[in-house]
Amino acid sequence: MVDNSDLIYPRRLAKGDTIGVIAPAGPFDHDKFNQGQQVLETLGFNVLFDQDLFAKIGYLAGTDAHRNRLLREIYENPSVKAVICARGGYGSMRILDSVDFSVLRNNPKILIGFSDVSALLAAVYARSGLVTFHGPVVTTLGSIDQISIDALLGAVSSAVPVVLSADEQGTVVKAGVATGPVLAGNLATLCHLTGTPFQPRYSGHILLLEDIAEAPYKIDRMFTQLKLAGCLKGLAGLGLGTFKDGGRQEDLQHIVKDIFEAEKIPILTGLEFGHGTRNVTVPIGASATLDTERRQLTYHRAATIT
Repeated sequence: MVDNSDLIYPRRLAKGDTIGVIAPAGPFDHDKFNQGQQVLETLGFNVLFDQDLFAKIGYLAGTDAHRNRLLREIYENPSVKAVICARGGYGSMRILDSVDFSVLRNNPKILIGFSDVSALLAAVYARSGLVTFHGPVVTTLGSIDQISIDALLGAVSSAVPVVLSADEQGTVVKAGVATGPVLAGNLATLCHLTGTPFQPRYSGHILLLEDIAEAPYKIDRMFTQLKLAGCLKGLAGLGLGTFKDGGRQEDLQHIVKDIFEAEKIPILTGLEFGHGTRNVTVPIGASATLDTERRQLTYHRAATIT
C-alpha cells in the first residue's frame, strides 16, 4: 500500500497528445466507440489503440492475458500520454493479480474510467501510487453532456483544481467539513474487492460512491458488508453520486443515514458523477475538502503536473 506522501501526479495533456485506449473489462459497441473516439479527436487529441482491442470472448474483451498485455503495452509506449478505457461491464478485477504495477509506476500516465474499471483505478492508486481518474469511458463520451466533456478536459489538461458539486436533488445527510485524499468508485465493484489483496485503504479518505440498477436492499447489503469488514471505519467523509435506476432517493438517504448513524462525518448525496448524462471526472488519491454547506467537493490542487 503506497503512502500518500509518495503520490505520483501524471503529466498534464496538451492538444496533439496521444491518448491510448484499453479494454480491461467487457466488449463494447463499435458505433458508441467510434462516437467517443470522435469526441476525443475533436478535443484535439490523437487516439491510439491496437486492433486487438475489439476481441470478444463472451462477456469479456478477450482473454485475461490479452487484456493485460494491451494494458502493459500501452503503458510502455512512450508516445502515449494518457490511457482511457473503452468500457466497463465486467472483467477488470480478473487481471489485477497479473498486472505489473511497477511498469505503471515507472511510466506514469493519466488513467481514466469508471464502473467496473473502479477495480483497476483503485488498485493502480494503491499499488503504484498514481493519481487515477474516475471519469467517462470512450463508449459514454457520445452520450454525456457538455459539462461532463468540459470537466474531463479540465481535469486532464488544466491547472485549475477540480470542483464537484451536488445537483438540485442533493441532500445533506450529515453536515460538516472534511479533508482528505479521495477514493471514488462503483459501490458494487469496490465491495467485490473486499477481502482480496486489492482491497483499497479506506481510512482517512473521502469516499465517493455511485452505482446503477441496484435495488435498495442490495445497496443496503453492500454497505453492510463494507461496514462489517471494517472498511467504513475511519472515513473522513462520504459523498454519493448517481445511483441510476436504484429506487427512490429517499431510500438511499435512509440506508446511508442508518449505516453511518454512529459516525460523525459529513455525508452529501447528489454529487454529479456516475452512470448518467452528467459524469464529472474525479481524481482518485489527490486531497480535497468536502463541505456540505457549500454542497461541494473541492480539490486542493490540479491532479496533473506540467
